[in-house]
Amino acid sequence: MSLSAEEYEKLSPEKQKEYDVAQQLREKDEQSKLPYRWTQALDHVEVVVPVPEGTRGKQVQLTLQRTFLRLEVLGNTLVEGQLSKPIRPDECTWTIDDGQVLNLHLEKANPNEWWAHVLTHDPPIDTTKIKPEDSKLSDLDGETRYVDSEEV
Repeated sequence: MSLSAEEYEKLSPEKQKEYDVAQQLREKDEQSKLPYRWTQALDHVEVVVPVPEGTRGKQVQLTLQRTFLRLEVLGNTLVEGQLSKPIRPDECTWTIDDGQVLNLHLEKANPNEWWAHVLTHDPPIDTTKIKPEDSKLSDLDGETRYVDSEEV
């Protein structure tokens, strides 16, 4: 059962916590049933797909378009569908680790939004509960790092 923001706000703090825990368990269960695992940062999505042991690059056929993804290994489609948000296909990369796992790095077209899911037909996560890692000053560009002493 999913609550609207208004319904959620009407719950007591204890009931909100119970609801959050139940939603997290539901999400975890739904995500565990996907044929891949995924994580994200503001600028990219990482998708990890198990592949048959011994898989080599030449056995992989990957179709990446701005809003579409298809991954085939040895003629079997492992992942296919409309992406939930656009990507920059020319900036995406993939590798195979130990012949068992394909790692796919998807560069978001809009690096300032969280994805609720990788493919539109997959169950979404609650992006309002994402807690991004703290950024380091060195991660910021020079203009963002610069503070005019007269402004302080």
